[in-house]
Amino acid sequence: MKYKQSGMTLTSFLMVLAVVGFGLYIGMKLLPMYQEYYAVKSAMKSLAAESTGDVDPSRAMESLFKRLDMNYSESVKRDNVKFERIDGGWRMNVNYEVRRNMIGNLDVVGNFSNSQDLTSGSGN
Repeated sequence: MKYKQSGMTLTSFLMVLAVVGFGLYIGMKLLPMYQEYYAVKSAMKSLAAESTGDVDPSRAMESLFKRLDMNYSESVKRDNVKFERIDGGWRMNVNYEVRRNMIGNLDVVGNFSNSQDLTSGSGN
C-alpha cells in the first residue's frame, strides 16, 4: 500500500503568509486613519447635541478641538474647519487629508469630509 501525502508545500505556505502579511500591513496603516475619522465624527455629533441655535463659531471650534485633543486626533487643523450660516444656526464642515507613508516613496492618502448642523435640537 502506498500512501499519498497531501497539503501545502513550503513554497505555497510562504506565498500565503506573504499575502496575509501584506494585508495586515495595509490594515495597520489604514485603521488609525479611519479611527481618527470616526473620532472627528463623534466629536462633531457630541458638539451638535450640546449646541443651541445661537452658538458662536469660534467657541464651537474651540470646543471641537478640545474634544479632538482628548481623542489624540492630530490631522485636523483649524484651516480644515469651516462654518456656514443656515436657518436656525450654523453648519460645521470639516475637510481634511491624511497621508501615511506605505513603502519607500509610496503613500496612502485618505480624504475625509463630514458636516454637522449646529442648530437648536440638532443631532443628525
